[in-house]
Amino acid sequence: MAVTAQMVKELRESTGAGMMDAKKALTETDGDMEAAQDWLRTKGLAKAAKKAGRTAAEGLVGVAVDGGVGVAVEINSETDFVGKNEEFQGMVRDITTAALAVADVDALNAAQVNGKAVSVVLTDAIAKIGENMGLRRMAKVEGDVVVSYVHNAAADNLGRIGVLVALKGADNGIGKQIAMHIAATNPASLSEADLDPALVEREKSVLTEQARESGKPDAVIEKMIVGRMAKFFEEVTLLGQKFVINPDVTVAQAAADAGVEVLGFVRMSVGEGIEKEKEDFAAEVAKTLAG
Repeated sequence: MAVTAQMVKELRESTGAGMMDAKKALTETDGDMEAAQDWLRTKGLAKAAKKAGRTAAEGLVGVAVDGGVGVAVEINSETDFVGKNEEFQGMVRDITTAALAVADVDALNAAQVNGKAVSVVLTDAIAKIGENMGLRRMAKVEGDVVVSYVHNAAADNLGRIGVLVALKGADNGIGKQIAMHIAATNPASLSEADLDPALVEREKSVLTEQARESGKPDAVIEKMIVGRMAKFFEEVTLLGQKFVINPDVTVAQAAADAGVEVLGFVRMSVGEGIEKEKEDFAAEVAKTLAG
């Protein structure tokens, strides 16, 4: 069957494929539109597999809130250029919304977005945009009220740092202030009780060694450690931190004064914990153009 320009146009609109790929798919499948879509799908899988080994440490964090439930989702790409792509932004937004209805990343990968599983949506995006991408993580909080905040937003509810705060009680604006505080200070946990025991033990060990170097008696050293650990808890726990809006009070006191209780929070930053390959700007641009 002869491949017409209209057939190529139709296939491009239905798949998002480039003109030459669409034409080749129709040629290879003798003009069968469904078979051509499958051919492109297979081609996309092959492209995705080739790109799977590339480090993806850029991208976006999306946040979504529905009543008393809030979710944050991180989707990575190889370069920050992709985070400015409207199609990528739309995909992240759709996947984040879908995350409201599931419990974890595995369930989110299987969830449906516009009639396709999220894992398929991502594979299609890899083939179309030309970069490795990945759904890295999601986190949820619940409360009477959940407030979201995105620092340096790339678009509505999308950016490099996303924050959620779950409150007990009626929010009167304190939720946004606490969310902004969290974005700025990056607390390790809600309270001392929630801190990672390994982190606490490591800090205590360091402080103990520092105190011993003073040469003071053990009884004095013990008091020094108690005081220094108290300072540590104040610095790294959200409720113990001085409130950036009013440093005369802690976050816990500011919340209480506003008639609410902070139940939990999420602070998600793009690429945190990922070891990124060092690459100069020119090389990054060249790689993007090469696909």
